[in-house]
Amino acid sequence: MSKKITIADLLAQKDKIKKKEPKKQTLFVASLDGVITIQEPERAIALEALQMAQDSEREDLADPYLVYHCVVEPNLKDPVLQSEFGCTEPTDIVDMIFRPGEVSMIGGFALKLAGFATGVRAVDEEIKN
Repeated sequence: MSKKITIADLLAQKDKIKKKEPKKQTLFVASLDGVITIQEPERAIALEALQMAQDSEREDLADPYLVYHCVVEPNLKDPVLQSEFGCTEPTDIVDMIFRPGEVSMIGGFALKLAGFATGVRAVDEEIKN
């Protein structure tokens, strides 16, 4: 059985909770034969991407939007990179660099870092006789 969290537990972790740094993860990208670093999206970015995914007119923009904001190495926002690839919109770089399946997978990893689809699970109550 999992431990119940108490007020004392939260207070003991107060500094850690208040100063939490975004989680980062390194991913291997086959088409580039190398690794990239992503970080968990800010709440607003994650929610915007999830809203886009639910909107039939914008669903194809959700993953590139999320990936653009979560890939920190290499910096997809770099003006020279954007210029050299001829991007008209900043997020265009995502589809130019990564394959479609990679974009979806990178976005999925980013959401997992932020606790979407992981981090919380149901705990079955013990059956009393």
